[in-house]
Amino acid sequence: MARDAADGSTRRRFLKTGVGVGLAGLFAGCSSGNDAGSNDTSGAGDGADATSATAGGSTAGKSTDGATSQGGATKGGGTTTGGSYSVSMAPVGSVTFDSVPRKWVPFTGDYADMGVALGRSDGLSAIGVAARYGSFYYDDLPGVSVDTSSLTELYQGDSVGKEVFYEIDADVHVVDPNFMVNRLGWSQGDVTEITNQVAPFFGNTTFTRVYDWHDYRYYTMEELLGKLGAVFDQRARAEAFTQLLDEVHSTVKGTLPNETPSVALLYPADVPPESFYPYLVGEGTTSKQWRTLEVEDALAANDVADAQAGGSAIDFETLLEIDPDVLAVRLQGEITDQYFRKNVVRPLENHEVASQLSAVQNDRVVYAGLTYQGPIIYLFQLERAAQGVYPDAFGGSQLFDRQRVADIVNGDG
Repeated sequence: MARDAADGSTRRRFLKTGVGVGLAGLFAGCSSGNDAGSNDTSGAGDGADATSATAGGSTAGKSTDGATSQGGATKGGGTTTGGSYSVSMAPVGSVTFDSVPRKWVPFTGDYADMGVALGRSDGLSAIGVAARYGSFYYDDLPGVSVDTSSLTELYQGDSVGKEVFYEIDADVHVVDPNFMVNRLGWSQGDVTEITNQVAPFFGNTTFTRVYDWHDYRYYTMEELLGKLGAVFDQRARAEAFTQLLDEVHSTVKGTLPNETPSVALLYPADVPPESFYPYLVGEGTTSKQWRTLEVEDALAANDVADAQAGGSAIDFETLLEIDPDVLAVRLQGEITDQYFRKNVVRPLENHEVASQLSAVQNDRVVYAGLTYQGPIIYLFQLERAAQGVYPDAFGGSQLFDRQRVADIVNGDG
């Protein structure tokens, strides 16, 4: 594999060289545990209290956003015809592949989910933190599964070292290199080393749009799916999923009531909660379902800063001043209705201040899902959010055909 950059083309060298593990910056909130199994409440999503490294910015600057093969430009992505091919995406620029990648490594669950949607679960070799990857949603899809216990966790102890990348020896790292630098404490030299010695990075941090270091193009979920579809030579699956998403969105839009509620999207600092990390309904993929449901962002309307952008945790007194119609509480891991009611809803109902909130009194405290979502996880989380926010409109009905999703993943759709 190769990566075309301004300083010349570099080709992957198939070496397994011992490399000392460099110290990475802290990535908070990566532990799991309590009686919900893999539920993770030790931090806010990506780690609201994580220390961000600042050793470098964009690794490849801003670039044109096309894709080429040996035969020239192609529409909508690269092609494997004629051997090597290239796919472009900010911030990495044009990345050249000698063949379709088999073994691949994402850090976040959104990209893991995209790869599974494209039928490439067999090559998925690692994940940043397994507890934050919603692979349990696949249980409802016939013939689709991912055994997370077989995946190498990249976040080990309190850092992400380079050695694990050498050990895995992947064909592509589906990670934004700037995320490695600014969130995981790598240096740009570390990124260059792994790119040259193991495999290129190909990713763009789009689950949120609040990071000040992300000064290059963002992509929608559908656009990212198309990019990976080009990398994995799975354009048909990418197009099938995009069509399905369009159809589901059309159904939702046609069913939404005229009046939409104000929603506060929150991540509890503790369980049971006493304070929350605030999340805004922004343009990132993590908030896609809330934009689809056209809710009003109660936190943004009251000038509350997003936790990922340095916003402080807020208490019940602050929430009572805002008094949103709905509290949407995000938790990591597989969260059952029973767990959510026992550990989130009932403590709020019994709390002296929280019990005064309109959302609590009107039984409108809903589960907000996981931080990281590709197209499959998104469909499940959109459905659950719609049922929670608009019970009269969506009730217990399903928004999408599980078998159709499974057929796309399995190549039958």
